[in-house]
Amino acid sequence: MPAEQPVEAQSPQKFDAYADQYRSLMDTSIHDSGESAEYFAEYKLKCLLRLGAPTNEPIVDFGAGTGSVTEQLVREFRTVWAYEPSTASLEHARRRAAPAVCTSTEADLPNGHFSTAVCSGVLHHVPPPERTALLSRLRAKLRPGGRLFVFEHNPLNPLTRRAVAMCPFDDDAVLLWPWQLRPLFRNAGFSVERVDYIVFFPRSLAKLRPLEPHLRRVVLGAQTLTIASNPG
Repeated sequence: MPAEQPVEAQSPQKFDAYADQYRSLMDTSIHDSGESAEYFAEYKLKCLLRLGAPTNEPIVDFGAGTGSVTEQLVREFRTVWAYEPSTASLEHARRRAAPAVCTSTEADLPNGHFSTAVCSGVLHHVPPPERTALLSRLRAKLRPGGRLFVFEHNPLNPLTRRAVAMCPFDDDAVLLWPWQLRPLFRNAGFSVERVDYIVFFPRSLAKLRPLEPHLRRVVLGAQTLTIASNPG
């Protein structure tokens, strides 16, 4: 598939088929954490707030799925957009995050409009040759100085690899190794601010979770968080 093709071309029908079961399948795959999918969505919101995403400026959840992150964003951000090419998944997102502007067409997202973009668990579903083009198009949606927050699974964490292996809709996943992240974003024209490791402690060790922001360089975090900005 040519790299310049939009993400809509990547068979959203697969996620249409899983939309009604998405939450239950996700909860099964992350059972070892002791948490539900909602916990991880709220975790991402807390990361955005902690790292200074402006709540009074427009934000887009790019690849919103069934809206677990979008549902959190509308609680704190004034103007939220959700882009998801799977129309069945987007219907769930509309119900969960009614204030959000929802679209299944990438071209509907206005260029140069957003101060913040969130991309959560999306890139590992994008074939590696197409990732740079996708990120370049996403960068065009950001204002100069606007920031992109990308959450991805960390294949260095064995429990993450187990969760991915157990998840039916991750059967096509090609996980991103941490050392691949900075070159990928730079090739798409971004300035990379930081790559953090996040999500360390299961529910049984929840008392230790306040330590997590201080562990961002510890490579065994279950996920990575890349923050990159549009230099304009």
